[in-house]
Amino acid sequence: MTLAVIVGPMGAGKSTVGALLAESLGVLARDSDTDVERIEGRSISDIFVDSGEQHFRVLEKAAVADALASHDGVLSLGGGAVLDPDTQALLAGHRVVFLRVGLSEAVKRVGLGTGRPLLLGNVRARIKAVLDERAPVYESLADFTVDTDGRTPAEIADEVRQALEQVARP
Repeated sequence: MTLAVIVGPMGAGKSTVGALLAESLGVLARDSDTDVERIEGRSISDIFVDSGEQHFRVLEKAAVADALASHDGVLSLGGGAVLDPDTQALLAGHRVVFLRVGLSEAVKRVGLGTGRPLLLGNVRARIKAVLDERAPVYESLADFTVDTDGRTPAEIADEVRQALEQVARP
């Protein structure tokens, strides 16, 4: 079973924190977005542009299901992966950590000149819409929520590690 599943919106630091957490726990880190890119042989942006979001979501769903079934380290999910009801069901029984990020911090981390396909147009407005839409889903799935604003990835990973250790104690 996966030791911890990291969820949250773009700019929360899921991949970075997941890698640091895995290193501190002595396990492997895995990222569902990286898995999709490796399987497809192209970037997520290219998948969105060439094949559309729906195609990407099908690939993402399969990648997450495979990782949840086969990976026993730390798994970071793409921001939209949790929107799929089947994926939500698969997360049951796993320790899910929601990395919460505020709008201003997310905009600062993601940047205004980004190549993220969901952010075409008014970047700040799109990030706000994504945060508003997805926050309730992240919260409903999470065993732990960690605020990331104004904190380093190492501080966040340490808090997650401590939370996981508390759960592991009898």
